[in-house]
Amino acid sequence: MTAPDPDGLLAEQLLRLTRRVHRIQKRHLEHRDLGITPAQSRLLRTLAHYGSPPRMADLAKRLEVVPRAVTTLVDGLEAAGKVRRVPDPANRRVIRIELTDDGRAALRELRGARRSAAEEILAPLTDEQRAVLGGLLDTLIDGPGADPGEGRRTA
Repeated sequence: MTAPDPDGLLAEQLLRLTRRVHRIQKRHLEHRDLGITPAQSRLLRTLAHYGSPPRMADLAKRLEVVPRAVTTLVDGLEAAGKVRRVPDPANRRVIRIELTDDGRAALRELRGARRSAAEEILAPLTDEQRAVLGGLLDTLIDGPGADPGEGRRTA
């Protein structure tokens, strides 16, 4: 009989938690009837962090996906009126992606859905356990040797 692999067990727990978070978020999105997939939601949230409309290549890099995946997401969001393609003022051959008013409204709804999902997932934890979990997750996300104040979670 072999000894249990604690790192393997932790990795499995993290994968199971990730899948659970995804399922719960998806359910909360569906209840709000936004017609937005989790991947589109991620693109909208990412887009909102830019000061000015980014290029699709910028979004692909930030999302760590291939540009074709961003094109598909933008196509769907544009058809739903959440984003629009606009020419770059300095180079008309470059297309930038910007949020529409409907996209900003959808982002507000998405934040509510994410907050509800987080409340559901974290319900079994005390405030102290949540603080410890947050610190542990920051360490795992930022990696060893990262500045503790850098890359902190935001609501």
